[in-house]
Amino acid sequence: MPRLLVSALRGGSGKTILSVGIIAAWVDSGRRVIPFKKGPDYIDAGWLALAAGRPCFNLDTFLIAPQTIRRAFLRRAPAGDVSVIEGNRGLYDGIDLEGSTSTAELAKLIEAPVVLALDATKTTRTLAAVVGGCRQFDPLVFIGGVILNRVAGARHEAILTKSIEHHCGLPVVGAVPKLDAEDFPERHMGLVPTAEHGWARDSVAAAAEVARAYLDLEALWAMAEKSPPLTDQMTDADRPALQGGRPATVPVKPVIGVIRDSAFQFYYPENIEALEQAGAGVVFFSPLETADLPEIDGLYIGGGFPETHAAALAGNGRFRRQLRERIEEGLPVYAECGGLMYLGEKLVLAEGAFPMTGALPVVYGFSRKPQGHGYTIFSVDGKNPFYPVGTRLRGHEFHYSKVVEFKGADADLVFSMERGKGLIGGRDGLVYRNVLATYSHIHATGTPQWAPALVDRAREFQRRPK
Repeated sequence: MPRLLVSALRGGSGKTILSVGIIAAWVDSGRRVIPFKKGPDYIDAGWLALAAGRPCFNLDTFLIAPQTIRRAFLRRAPAGDVSVIEGNRGLYDGIDLEGSTSTAELAKLIEAPVVLALDATKTTRTLAAVVGGCRQFDPLVFIGGVILNRVAGARHEAILTKSIEHHCGLPVVGAVPKLDAEDFPERHMGLVPTAEHGWARDSVAAAAEVARAYLDLEALWAMAEKSPPLTDQMTDADRPALQGGRPATVPVKPVIGVIRDSAFQFYYPENIEALEQAGAGVVFFSPLETADLPEIDGLYIGGGFPETHAAALAGNGRFRRQLRERIEEGLPVYAECGGLMYLGEKLVLAEGAFPMTGALPVVYGFSRKPQGHGYTIFSVDGKNPFYPVGTRLRGHEFHYSKVVEFKGADADLVFSMERGKGLIGGRDGLVYRNVLATYSHIHATGTPQWAPALVDRAREFQRRPK
């Protein structure tokens, strides 16, 4: 299983564009590339998926147990000729002193060669010292080469290359000049979501051209091929947790709807797979495209940017009314972040107030700065449709929205936040009837009880007297 992990010294070093370029260039040459993203990020994963022409899977050692990640990688990687994994932040950056959630730990876990993408802005020989330090910091991390990014010119490139290759004994396998930022704009966190722009494929094509022009793709391929073999130590007891569910045992599958469009686009492919493996049929639809809510037995609404589509969402009053009526009938709904906002009373933006579904007693506003950003840990301390009381869960949150007015009761919030901000007052997990809505995103591989619970509630709704 050839594999290559693209890392850097910090966020913003250009590793996403380089990863997209490498993947797209290899795909253009006829190779099958399986993309992975280290960390919980949806946006970068969307770009990697677009470049590869297939889903990108997240490998997050905070949300998912390390051995489960290794097994998940072993299950996915053989489908392609090579796997490309994009790291996050700096190579050794993590949330604790040991760097247990770092890209370096992931590289060791799946035994992947690392290529370092280095921002060469205003530096020369010092960069060799930095690379040497990265090699010595943890000798178990195999750094196979270096890509120079934002190089000022031929002389700058020559000094950097000679310094790194002489002092570090590592090959420089690419040198990319400063690129025009118009091809790869940024917003909120990382690159903009691909679903929001029709020009995304042009940007991927531009990244592939950059890779072909400035990277030694054959040297990178040779590096990936030097990956050591991985063994599968999975036991039968591990398989249900890895798959995120269990096979269907009833002849008629409950149907779980997923709202997926440019307003709600943040879904891990593993979460959708987990619902199917737990026995559900999954259908996708959008209130931006249809006036009527389809016949479904459960609903999953992920995150995204409903604020950029507030007028259109508010304008589809028929869909909003039907959804609220179905919720009153007991439709099980699991909503994350953007979905949480859509189920509230309204979104208050600079352009005005826009009515939402109105199922939850919350009014939301927006800030210029993130109101929640990072990993979360929370305990379930109240009754809800999906998690037993006492369950301790891990997730992540990233949102600019904030609660302007909360009209509910304290008992309606069933998550106690140990890490992260949550909805209000250190609480999250807003419950109404069979609805559970939260700012925290979970990953089904790390939260294997989620999908079976949602499918069970959908099956109960399916069997209700009509």
